[in-house]
Amino acid sequence: MRRRATDFRRPVRRRFSWWIWVLLLSFLIAAGFVLLVVQHSYRHQHHVEQPVMEINHINERSVHENRNFTEELISARSYARQLAEQMTLAKAYVIIAKEHNNLHLAWELSSKIRSCQLLLSKAAKREEPISLEEAELIIKSLSSLIFKAQDAHYDIATTLMTMKSHIQALEERANAATVQSTVFGQLAAESIPKKLQCFDIKLTADWLQNITLQELAHERRNSPRLVDNNLYHFCIFSDNLLAVSVVVNSTISNAEHPKQLVFHIVTNGVKFGAMQAWFLSNDFKDAAVEIQNIEHLTWLNASYSPVVKQLHEADARTYFFDSSPDTSVEPKFRNPKFISLLNHLRFYIPEIYPQLEKVVFLDEDVVVQKDLTPLFSLDLHGNVNGAVETCLEAFHRYYKYLNFSNPLISTKFDPQACGWAFGVNVFDLIAWRKANVTTKYHYWQEKNIDMSLWKLGTLPPGLLAFYGLTEPLDRRWHVLGLGYDLNIDNRLIETAAVIHFNGNMKPWLKLSIGRYRPLWEQYVNQSHHYLQECVTS
Repeated sequence: MRRRATDFRRPVRRRFSWWIWVLLLSFLIAAGFVLLVVQHSYRHQHHVEQPVMEINHINERSVHENRNFTEELISARSYARQLAEQMTLAKAYVIIAKEHNNLHLAWELSSKIRSCQLLLSKAAKREEPISLEEAELIIKSLSSLIFKAQDAHYDIATTLMTMKSHIQALEERANAATVQSTVFGQLAAESIPKKLQCFDIKLTADWLQNITLQELAHERRNSPRLVDNNLYHFCIFSDNLLAVSVVVNSTISNAEHPKQLVFHIVTNGVKFGAMQAWFLSNDFKDAAVEIQNIEHLTWLNASYSPVVKQLHEADARTYFFDSSPDTSVEPKFRNPKFISLLNHLRFYIPEIYPQLEKVVFLDEDVVVQKDLTPLFSLDLHGNVNGAVETCLEAFHRYYKYLNFSNPLISTKFDPQACGWAFGVNVFDLIAWRKANVTTKYHYWQEKNIDMSLWKLGTLPPGLLAFYGLTEPLDRRWHVLGLGYDLNIDNRLIETAAVIHFNGNMKPWLKLSIGRYRPLWEQYVNQSHHYLQECVTS
């Protein structure tokens, strides 16, 4: 056999010498002594740190005391949240216990739930968080009862099923409450406040009794300013006198040259006298104001206008005024404003004012904050309608207003086309007449006789009639949403030329949004004796 090289031979085993064993034993003894010292130190440290835990507990309590009740419910470490979660679970076990005929356990749980509710209610009233002393007993007793319920073989599956049915019942109640709230809100929005009715009656009496006012109205009827295209013409169609007054007053107050403004107002026969009396007896800085009665527009009849024909049909009356309406239809679609011809007059502006070339249309629920005369010099690039687009939000696209399942719509319009708003619109009446926009409006109204293309309102037919004929305006000209949106940016409102209270929360109603109401009220003549009398009557 070949021998290994010297460097690679297996070393010879040797025994450790005695001094190595002594050194190793000394090291083990020293290690044991160190461990003993560390353990003693740890016990001493543990003993010393106990008061610190109590101090930390006190600090935690102070944090709880500095937090309000709402934050307490949100906080994951709060006693209020723990109580609320235990109470929810306990309610589920109450139902399960009753189903299993364990009435005593159900009574015990209900009693503790009431105690928990009482404690939460007290904490909410005093606006202070719940302390450990208050919560400890209830938390322990509820925990004990919940464990007792679990020991009674109320398994997780049963608990989940019970809680699921409980949640479904709550959702049904919430949905019913939402529908009821919507109906009541719609009724409130459609109502006329008592003071406005009083105001209208007093002014109507003035009109009927004051021959001088009637003669003055007759003199101004043929004023050359009404057809002068060098002036700035505004159209408003409404039966709400106070609202129209605010629109006119705010427009004039913010205009650089009020004498160059002309307002064309059309109202119904009931409010015609009140409108005349108000605008003839008050100063509007020499701006011209024309009041017309819609009943005097005899050419606007059922033989000419499809919408007039439809509004006079029995089915339409039944739809709006039936005492037992179809509950599947949203309440907003039953608003009587949709059956008002005043709401549709915007599509007949060139025929109402045949000598005018350009007008700005204003809704009754707007407030003007800037000079609007620059609108008349805007280049519409051959388009008929200048309007602010509303498709910054995904909702305001054509497919949200129109029925694109109908080929009559889907083959002619882009479902993603941007919507726009009525309320502040610049109309080039020359281009309007050339494009036959009113004829297009009639065409679509006839096609929608069964409401298969859109439900109701003037915006859907407007989107169709002005399709491809609308020029987008800068958003600052027209800011919408003050009749429903609570969170509009103040900077957006401040820079807006016109703010629009579209929605149910109109500024003349009690349900209006308080944050925005002063913007409208500042243009109401609160010093007028009729308004003061009607508020106190």
